Amino acid sequence: MRRLLENLGVLAAAYEGVDWAATPLGAVETWDDRLLDSVETMLGTRFPITLFWGPDLTMIYNEAYVELIGDKHPTALGRPTRDVFPEAWALIGPMLESVVENGKATWVEDALVPLDRRGFLEECYFTFSYSPLRDVTGAVAGAMDIATETTQQVISRRRLRLLSRLNAELVDVRSAADLPRRALRVLREADDDFAEVDIRVEGLIRDPTPGLASRLVGDLGAEVLVEDGAEQVASLPLRTGDGSSLLVVRLSPMLPADEAYLGFLRLVASTLRQALDHVRARTAERRASDVQRAMSEAFQRSLLPEPRGAGLPQVAARYQPAMDVAQIGGDWYDFFELPDRSLSVVIGDVAGHDQQAAAAMATVRNVLRGIAFSRHDATPGEMLAVLDTAMERTDGDLMATAVLASVSAADATRVTWTNAGHPPPVVVDAAGHARLLEAEPNLLLGLDAHASRVDHELHLGPGETLVLYTDGLVERRGVGLSEGLDWLVAVLQGTQDRTVEELADDLLDQVLGAEDDVALLVVRN
Repeated sequence: MRRLLENLGVLAAAYEGVDWAATPLGAVETWDDRLLDSVETMLGTRFPITLFWGPDLTMIYNEAYVELIGDKHPTALGRPTRDVFPEAWALIGPMLESVVENGKATWVEDALVPLDRRGFLEECYFTFSYSPLRDVTGAVAGAMDIATETTQQVISRRRLRLLSRLNAELVDVRSAADLPRRALRVLREADDDFAEVDIRVEGLIRDPTPGLASRLVGDLGAEVLVEDGAEQVASLPLRTGDGSSLLVVRLSPMLPADEAYLGFLRLVASTLRQALDHVRARTAERRASDVQRAMSEAFQRSLLPEPRGAGLPQVAARYQPAMDVAQIGGDWYDFFELPDRSLSVVIGDVAGHDQQAAAAMATVRNVLRGIAFSRHDATPGEMLAVLDTAMERTDGDLMATAVLASVSAADATRVTWTNAGHPPPVVVDAAGHARLLEAEPNLLLGLDAHASRVDHELHLGPGETLVLYTDGLVERRGVGLSEGLDWLVAVLQGTQDRTVEELADDLLDQVLGAEDDVALLVVRN
């Protein structure tokens, strides 16, 4: 146990609290050397990993994995996997058993794995891979699970599609009487988010069958969340302070009634409210465009969460939707620390301006993350080559541009980068001189999975800045790309004293009202 305690951190007490000798694994001192090596590797990374070992697939996991399993921790330590995940065993059991029997890894993306981890059976999604683990004799003795939770992204995409359908259904609604029928036709098909839904509009005589709204009692003039038996019901007014026009929803028992869920319901209610305003005031075209754009921005940001990180290099990230058209774009960014402590930063643009582009963007982003974590020793060019192969196997003609850069863990001034048909990054040195990284870009992603990918080296010294962006920052109607790039270099001259956050804000201020989405990353050593 002493060998393990050095890397256990906050899990030390939980590990010490397990009577390992009483588990199928036996005392730690008797563990197979290959198992111990795998445990040490697992504890040395911040990516969620668990090990399943022995005939009962006894569980051992790291600190990052605790967040995925919630209140199953710490009792899951040292217990057979079947006992820890009875609600998911029908799905994961055959996969694990296949890995142990055949010695071949599995890979699933955005898989639905319902978990009882917060006191109820919760709708959860994960991208994960089971890989075989061998003992000192070379026999497969267990499996390793490298996982990332994608629940937020999957549910956000689903809700984005619903909001788009609802907007399309209501765009030409002409009477208050028609609105509930047309809206409920869409909402009642979305039973993952609406266990039951009803709409009550002021002055309308509904059919004699009492709806959900008519069964509620109390003050419904403001937003309320009430208990109805073992479930919760949300009531949202469709006119301020008026309880006679309502959206009433029985929440899914498989989702937490958190701010993300309630915020989504507010967006649905806002859509209905705007449609009613259109009927009443004949001004819906402008208002519907505003609310659609607001929803598009909110859900685009949910698909592109603020990355996490601390220390050097400093990173600022921004996303700004197009101002004139309420569209959803494929612009995206990401940055994350890999198991070897190197930092990956990426910016890209999936072709298209619709919900398919946004969904494709999230898919490309998630697949690239998976590639980066599973092949963190690969160069950026090699990672994009693998991504290109993955994109070739997707449905549809998916194309994207991207710049992927890796900041070395051993030497933070050494940056390796590659460009797949994307506008060139800009470097600002410590003296404030700005220049384009004008290496010839490789072919766009999605055109030829066998295209060569070239890596480039960059020395990014202390105080120097790397700016990655999408084409919405430099392209204007009637202005050529080269002129836009010259403009960007000129704007970045002498900005060495601006913080990364100030510099990111300044750049977006320069393009308020842009005709295209803008994604932006500012990285400084």
